Amino acid sequence: MSSFKHIFVPKHEVASQKEVDEMCKKFGITVEKLPLIKLSDPAIAGLEVVPGQVIKITRKSAVTKKDEDYYRKVIED
Repeated sequence: MSSFKHIFVPKHEVASQKEVDEMCKKFGITVEKLPLIKLSDPAIAGLEVVPGQVIKITRKSAVTKKDEDYYRKVIED
């Protein structure tokens, strides 16, 4: 499947283990508590991910207009 970019789709990338560890520590959570994203989600098409990995989504905040990072755990369909 080819990678497709759309102006309304925020940047999706595989989070590094360091990013995941820092995020979990900052918010006092585990990866198991993250919102989920399906492996078949078109936004992560083209990324070589497997279930259990964490995706970092960077988008502009509607309030502050600054980049904000959001995390999702990849799951099977």
